[in-house]
This record gives sequence, C-alpha cells and structure tokens, in this order.
Amino acid sequence: MSDKTRPQDPNNPNMDVPLAGLGQQVGTGAHLAAPTTRDVTALIAELGLQEDDAAEPTAVVPAAQLRQVAQALKERGFMLMDSVGVDYLTYPELKPARFALLHNIYHPRDHRRVFLRVWLDGEEPHVDSLYPVWRAANYLEREVYDLVGIHFDGHPDLRKVLTPDDLEGHPLRKDFPLGESPTLFNDGRFLDPAAFRAGMTGQQTGLTGWRGSLRRGHTEARDDLPAVMPEGGPK
Repeated sequence: MSDKTRPQDPNNPNMDVPLAGLGQQVGTGAHLAAPTTRDVTALIAELGLQEDDAAEPTAVVPAAQLRQVAQALKERGFMLMDSVGVDYLTYPELKPARFALLHNIYHPRDHRRVFLRVWLDGEEPHVDSLYPVWRAANYLEREVYDLVGIHFDGHPDLRKVLTPDDLEGHPLRKDFPLGESPTLFNDGRFLDPAAFRAGMTGQQTGLTGWRGSLRRGHTEARDDLPAVMPEGGPK
C-alpha cells in the first residue's frame, strides 16, 4: 500500500493506523464493521433493551438508563434527530404510563434509525436531559417541556420556547382546555377566530377573502370552478 492510500492517525498525521485495529473495540464503545442492513434488532439486544411493538424500530429504555444508553449510541456514531412527547391519557388501549418520551436516533453513515421510548408517569414527569450527550437536545427538550410538560433534569436552560410565558398548562396534553382567543397582529390586523374558521370551512368568505379548500378570493365571479391543483395532483 502506498503512502497516499495508507490511513493515518487523525491525532498524529505522521503515524499510520494499524489496519488490523480497524473495526475493533475502542474505549467503552464497540466500533464494529459497517452493517450491511438497516435492521437494528441486534443493536437493541446488544444494548440490553427490549424492542417495542411499533411501526418503526423502537426500544423501550428505563428512565434511569436513558443517558447511559444515549452515550453508548453516540460512541457508535449515532446522533439525536428529534424528541417528541406523547400524552396517552385518552388512548383507548392501556399503556404502561400516561406519558411517553420518544427520541429519534439516527446514524448518518449507515442510515440506521432507532427510536428510544421512555415511559413516564405523574403530573410533573422528570427524566434525564440528553444535552450532556448531544447538544441538539437543547431546543428539542425545551419544546417537549413547553407543550407536554416533561421536565428534563440537567438541562442548562429549561424554559418555554413556543407558548407565552403567562400561559398556564401544556397545550399538547389531552386535558388541556380547548379555546380560541382573538389576536391582534403587530401590523394592526385583527383576527377573530369565529370569522376565520367560517372562511376556512367555506361557509363564507371570512376575514381572508378565501373560501375553504378552493382557495379563491371573494372577487371571483364563479364558485363552481374546480380547485386549483398542481399538475399531476397534490404533491
């Protein structure tokens, strides 16, 4: 092998990487040969987790082990893509707990994906933040805290990110009261919910001057024209 093709140690460009050492364990994380499949069943078993019955590959993680599992996945090259909180209060099937936290974990090189599900109960559920593992958890966890009310222990700046500071409750909880509030925009426009809703449902032109899915202004002379669609149908 020529010097141009021989791999080098990134920490010391003057030293070659032993070829026999590639793919072997380094530290606490096992760097295995790149998998030829996106199946994560073996990975879930390797982490000592139970696979969940879900549409996407999902592992159930005890809350106390979440950060440890996340660190192990990071050492294998995975990254945090998204975090979602779910309230099963009114779900027809019995679940282990009212709340579930789902972390979407993805490997950018071999394209494997696994979801980590953590079951949480109580009115003010707590779980370890993944910010110490992945900085991407910052705003993701703040959104879940704001909308669902899950507290992330160890987060450096856990505060609302979407709703007003004076809003009480968490809008994505199933027991959050539904309501409507008239809104005054900065440019002076005033939005009345009832009139806006009537325009969107096609009952009348409403404030926007549009009628439902036809999306045609009130200056249109005919109401029987077909809806405006891109060529080939909806995208």
